[in-house]
Amino acid sequence: MRIIVDAMGGDNAPKAPVLGAIQANKEYGAEITLVGRGEDILNVLKENGIEKLPTGVEIAHASEVVEICDNPATAFREKKDSSLTVGLNLLKNGVGDAFVSAGSTGALLSAATLLVKRIRGIRRAAMAPVIPTGNGGSVLVDCGANAECSAEYLLQFAYMGAYYAEHILGRPEPRVGLLNIGAEPSKGTDLQREAYEKLMQAKQEGRLNFVGNVEAREAVEGAVDVIVADGYSGNIFLKTIEGSALFLMREIKKVFKKNLLTKLAALIVSGGVKDLKKRMSADEVGGTALLGISRPVIKAHGSSGEYAIKNAIRQAMQVASSGIVENIEENVDYMRLNREGLQD
Repeated sequence: MRIIVDAMGGDNAPKAPVLGAIQANKEYGAEITLVGRGEDILNVLKENGIEKLPTGVEIAHASEVVEICDNPATAFREKKDSSLTVGLNLLKNGVGDAFVSAGSTGALLSAATLLVKRIRGIRRAAMAPVIPTGNGGSVLVDCGANAECSAEYLLQFAYMGAYYAEHILGRPEPRVGLLNIGAEPSKGTDLQREAYEKLMQAKQEGRLNFVGNVEAREAVEGAVDVIVADGYSGNIFLKTIEGSALFLMREIKKVFKKNLLTKLAALIVSGGVKDLKKRMSADEVGGTALLGISRPVIKAHGSSGEYAIKNAIRQAMQVASSGIVENIEENVDYMRLNREGLQD
């Protein structure tokens, strides 16, 4: 399996993407195409004692870089020889099985939608990170790609999130919940109430294990496997969890540093604290899948180091081999409010 990696994307590029890709090649046997400025990529390898490209690793030269200050909607067109544009065109043309980038989220979403294309019948691609919850992790879809949504978008997000939970997390009949301010069907705005009806209909048809509305607290406790939200609410929910995790770990550290007794206690429970920190770290997951795109695309965090990139490549391999894209294609007709045709 060949994974295309944007070697110039992210805060720590090209070092993190290049070294993370080399680790993935060594540990997972992934074949890698590093897209970016060839000289810069080779310099990173040499600086880290790698004199030649490992077996299965190749470079696709791209002279330009999409910067964070570039217009995300047009950057890939204005910089046609950027690592982002070249890499996604390679994916589109079948040169690789998946694409991984830690670059601009907006530029990646725009380029993936317009170059690689959405699955026919899918209205909007959605970002679907796996977030830490009481049940070992839940899929949050959407987390920011679509601030304004329709009920049909949320219905499609629910289906795609359920397929992801089933294929990637190994959850048979995953429980799907609609993020809302209360459990009652009457709660929320017109969007949530209409989406609730459509999701309940999908449940009655036996196509989704929809368990109803879910409040943020219950979602974090692990009440559902898939959390469905519009991108605006989903992003606030995600950032709140990330901030809470950082705050919690910082406060725990302060408690353990209070005096000699607490320092001794810290030594005793250090293994458990490390496990907790690992569970809360986004680096362990690696990235966020863009669901609804016709080929697998993974967005790694902009601040990703080589360890996170390695895990994003592992995630890309899982998505590419899971059959989730085919699963969505086969069932897309049931994901439309108007099932009489597939007009976009």
